[in-house]
Amino acid sequence: MTLYKMLLAVHVAAGIVALLTYWAAAIARKGSLVHRRVGQTFLVAMLGIVLTAVPIAIVFVAQGRVAFGAFFGYLVVITFTAMWSGWRAIRSKRDVRGYLTPFYRVLAWFNIASGLVVFAIGLKLSSVLLMGFCWIGIVAGIGMLRQLGAPPTARNWWLKEHYSAMIGSGIATHVAFLGLGLARMLQPFDIVPPQELAWFAPIAIAIAARIYLDRKYGPRQQVRPVDASGPSLQPSALPGNWIPIRDATGSGILVAQENGVQEIEPLSRRR
Repeated sequence: MTLYKMLLAVHVAAGIVALLTYWAAAIARKGSLVHRRVGQTFLVAMLGIVLTAVPIAIVFVAQGRVAFGAFFGYLVVITFTAMWSGWRAIRSKRDVRGYLTPFYRVLAWFNIASGLVVFAIGLKLSSVLLMGFCWIGIVAGIGMLRQLGAPPTARNWWLKEHYSAMIGSGIATHVAFLGLGLARMLQPFDIVPPQELAWFAPIAIAIAARIYLDRKYGPRQQVRPVDASGPSLQPSALPGNWIPIRDATGSGILVAQENGVQEIEPLSRRR
């Protein structure tokens, strides 16, 4: 077995694990141990997809399949962005500044640049699919830059960023499977799935899912800076799972439940 075939085998295996764990995490109760463990497995699988996809894209370019290699590289960019954003939002949920880092800005520009490259290739090849699909990265990148200028202030900002990123990961993995993997699996049976459906059906479902989740989880009470000049509130004075966290501007302190979804209250009310 050649190195390329080994990479391809690992890529396919990681893709299968990612698809299975994606839906397992989606079905599991949010915030539960099962959700977290399955989500971690999904993250590892997605990392395997990205790490193997980079050399595969290079092979495509070396073989003269520049357009396909560029598109594959574009998928790597939007997939990695979604994977990193979903992970980082959870890690930095108590401080939005830990999420909106310089690396976040770099990813934003990579999304825009790679999307424009795919658009140019689609324009040259008269490919409606490429010219349409490229806007996922372009729009995502512009949204990221706008967010850097106006950081989110909702108390559950990290939750919205997390599920938005997971939806983005779902688009990339399902498009890759339906548009590329499934087509090869059906070749022996002389079945050719419609490419338009394979590419744009996941996007349509993702948009519907995003609208549903936005209505379910937002908008929430916004984070407000509070007067920190009064007596400090010790963690021991906080009942139950309440913990102090910083607001979006970093200047105020709030009290929120550990899961960050159900409750929020300014410290000033408990002073």
